Amino acid sequence: MALTLTQLRYLVAVARYGSVTMAARALIVSQPSISVAIDNVEDALGQKLFVRHRGSGIALTSFGRGAVAKARQVLAEADELAALGSREADVGGELVLGCFEDLAPYFAPALIRSFSERCPSVTVIVRDETFETLGRRLADSAVDLGLTYDLGLPAHFKRVLLHELRPHALLPAGHVLADKRTVSLADLAAHPLITTDQPHSWQHMLDLFRSRGLSPVAQSSTSSFELQRSMVANGFGVAVSYTRPHGDMSYDGLPLVCKPLSDPLPMQRIILTHDTRQRLPKAALAFIETAKAWFSSHDVFTA
Repeated sequence: MALTLTQLRYLVAVARYGSVTMAARALIVSQPSISVAIDNVEDALGQKLFVRHRGSGIALTSFGRGAVAKARQVLAEADELAALGSREADVGGELVLGCFEDLAPYFAPALIRSFSERCPSVTVIVRDETFETLGRRLADSAVDLGLTYDLGLPAHFKRVLLHELRPHALLPAGHVLADKRTVSLADLAAHPLITTDQPHSWQHMLDLFRSRGLSPVAQSSTSSFELQRSMVANGFGVAVSYTRPHGDMSYDGLPLVCKPLSDPLPMQRIILTHDTRQRLPKAALAFIETAKAWFSSHDVFTA
C-alpha cells in the first residue's frame, strides 16, 4: 500500500501531540480520520508505531520513532519542493520549536517574528516543554529544535550557543540583604531558599551552594518561575535565578530586588539543541542562523 503525504502528516501530528484527539483538534479533522490513517500506516509498514496507554495518551515505539523521523524528512522535502515556485522564500514547510517553559515567553515570540520576516513560507509551531519532556520530544522527532538552558541533555544532542548568563539573587523588597551592592551564596544560605520543582533546575541550584560548601537553611519548591518570583516578593524566602524579565515586579505587583552574586560561579548557556540522529530540515537550519543573529544584536537580561 502506497502512503500519502496526508497520512504522514497525521502520523507526525500524533507523535507531536501524543494524542489522537489533540492531533485531530490541531489539524481540524475528525478523530476517526486520524485513527484510520495511523492504522493504514501501521498496516503498510507491518509494525506498530504507537503504544496506547489508557488515560495517558500514546507513546512511540522504537520503530515508530524511526518512522516518524523519516516521515518528517519526507514532508520537509515535499514542502521544500513546493516552495521552489515561491517568489517570497526558498525555505518552506513547518518548524516545531520546543521551548523550555521559563525561557519561552521571553524569547520565542521575538525569535519567531524575526524568523517569519526572513522565511514567511514556514509555519512555526511552538511547544512549551520541561527539561524532561523537551529531550524526549526531540528524540522522538516530535520537535525539530529546542530552545533551553544547557542542562540535562544527552551527549549526542548538538548545542548551538546563543547567549551566556550570570546567576543573580532574588530578594523581597526590604530584605536584610537588599541594600548590599552584591550578595554571596553564603549570605543567601542563611535564609530559606525557594526553587522551582524542575529536577534539573533545583539540582543545579543546590549544586551551586554545595560547590561552596554550603547548605540552605530551608527549601520550598514552586511549579513555575513566576510563582517562585511571587513567593520571594511576598517574603517567603530568597532565590537564585538566571532568567530576569524586564521589570522587577512579581505578577501580584510586588517589587523584587535583584543583586549580582559575588561568588565566581559558572555562566549558564542559552542554546538551541537538536538530536544529531535526526536530519534537520532547511527551516530549522535557517531558524538557527536567525536566532544567532537576533541574540548577537539584543541585550538579554541586563541589569
